[in-house]
Amino acid sequence: MLGAIAGDIIGSVHEGTTRQRKDFPLFVSASTFTDDTVLTVAIGHAVRQGTDYQTALQHWGRRYPNAGYGGWFAGWLTQQSPAPYNSFGNGSAMRVSAIGWAFEELESVLQEARHSAEVTHDHPEGIKGAQAIAAAVHHARLGATKSEIADLLQDRFGYDCTSGLEHWRARGGFDVTCQGTVPAAAAAFLESHDFEDAIRNAVSLGGDADTLACIAGAMAEAHYGSVPDAIQREVMERLDAPLRAEVIDFARTYGTPLTTE
Repeated sequence: MLGAIAGDIIGSVHEGTTRQRKDFPLFVSASTFTDDTVLTVAIGHAVRQGTDYQTALQHWGRRYPNAGYGGWFAGWLTQQSPAPYNSFGNGSAMRVSAIGWAFEELESVLQEARHSAEVTHDHPEGIKGAQAIAAAVHHARLGATKSEIADLLQDRFGYDCTSGLEHWRARGGFDVTCQGTVPAAAAAFLESHDFEDAIRNAVSLGGDADTLACIAGAMAEAHYGSVPDAIQREVMERLDAPLRAEVIDFARTYGTPLTTE
């Protein structure tokens, strides 16, 4: 799940921009993790420890109360008996990548992605967004080609993978829905030539840049096999001890151990 976290940190300083260029510095002093990282770690923790998703999301979210959560989710975090709020926001898709790594059978991936989404995002589009990204990560890590991943996203989940990056750049604006974020992040990944390029593509779309890069990074890590060492080092330096420990433990359990532990 480090690819998702890298995308979040790199994109953090570009959120809300209308950036079109790709030749930006990957890391600056203000680059930091946001809610995308915290909740990605929460889902990974739940999977690894066998904790239910609601408990894990509330535990980690309350630990980092100023990470930049959306209004509805911020309210959900404070409730003693929280209920889902029919959301189709992109939060369900940005936090789900760990599930694509942790389960071997596609049907298990889809089931767990549903469970991870529906504690908050129980709208059909919110569930579909989570399932699509988890399935894409699952397929990518098992060796699926980009064409096969695009077919999965389009044929099984109905996301348009025929529109390229220029289409999504021209759209502009700040779209926080699964419907608007998942296919745009997919285009950033599908038109990339390596992990870094996928992140640069996603950030170049502007708008919700950290979440676009988080989702694109999740798919790119699984497809390209790893996050480059230089990016790993920068990312790990920007995580505090609890987050860093979770990332390391997850990688040891389900993926390739990190080169920068």
